[in-house]
Amino acid sequence: MTSTRTAPSQAVPRRVPAAPLALVGPTASGKTEASVELASRLGAEILLVDSMTVYLGMDIGTAKPAPTERRGVPHHLVDVADPSQPFSVAEFQRLARAAIADVESRGRAPLLVGGSGLYFRAVVDDLEFPGTDPRLRRDVEAEAAALGSEGLHARLAAFDPAAAARMEPTNLRRIVRALEVAALTGRPFSSFASGWDRYPGDRVRAAGIMVPPEALRARIDERARGMLENGLLEETEGLLKGGAGPLLTASQAIGYAEAAEHLAGRIGLEEALETIVRRTKGLARRQMAWFTRDPRIRWFEAGSAMDVVDEIEEHYRT
Repeated sequence: MTSTRTAPSQAVPRRVPAAPLALVGPTASGKTEASVELASRLGAEILLVDSMTVYLGMDIGTAKPAPTERRGVPHHLVDVADPSQPFSVAEFQRLARAAIADVESRGRAPLLVGGSGLYFRAVVDDLEFPGTDPRLRRDVEAEAAALGSEGLHARLAAFDPAAAARMEPTNLRRIVRALEVAALTGRPFSSFASGWDRYPGDRVRAAGIMVPPEALRARIDERARGMLENGLLEETEGLLKGGAGPLLTASQAIGYAEAAEHLAGRIGLEEALETIVRRTKGLARRQMAWFTRDPRIRWFEAGSAMDVVDEIEEHYRT
């Protein structure tokens, strides 16, 4: 189906649900263009629900919508974090809920748009994210050095058997985190997972864009090549000089990690491209695994996201 576009200035907002709206799906599925069209029609403002577009200066590698792509629709939760500084999902949750309240206070509808299932659920559901304490973590890590991962896992099992049962005895990072949280809060780490299996239907009206696998793979390949052609290496170099190295070389920084490896002379440009494509396809699979567990999302399959804008709009309004 071909949608009829409505310019933002011509939109005549009608009733929309009281709960926030959401448009989710894997990377490269066409969410950006579809979300701007939907927001224009609904009189909505967009909140990007993404773990990487929050960072200032990380534009090309995150496929952050450019001002021209936004077509005058306000976008929130973009460029709110310094890539050289720590930023947590708990901080994102706080900022997102404040942004939703601000949008609603002006009589507008918030439209959550993104591919990060964790960040999506952090905003719409009552999930708790305990803080961190570097001193406590160092103490637990020192204990780990003395006991080993299995010994530390046994200590966790004595205090919080539910958490220990969900962790491999060799997964030292998760064991340390569980004991750090317990020492910091006085609560078992497992108690913070109580909301993960609940999906309250009144929290969000969500639509998902599902692209046929072959089409999605082609889009991912095209996007990766476009990033390199449009300045990903130069953007990465500038960010590295600005002190963002630990974030850019982390495992979640797809595109930037490979660009940094190429700039350091450790891999060629073609290998960087192939790795970006392969890792992005893996990311898309993980994103779909997250979202398909959520029964609140109604899925719309199309070769182009714009083909189903009319149907998604109707879903939001009913």
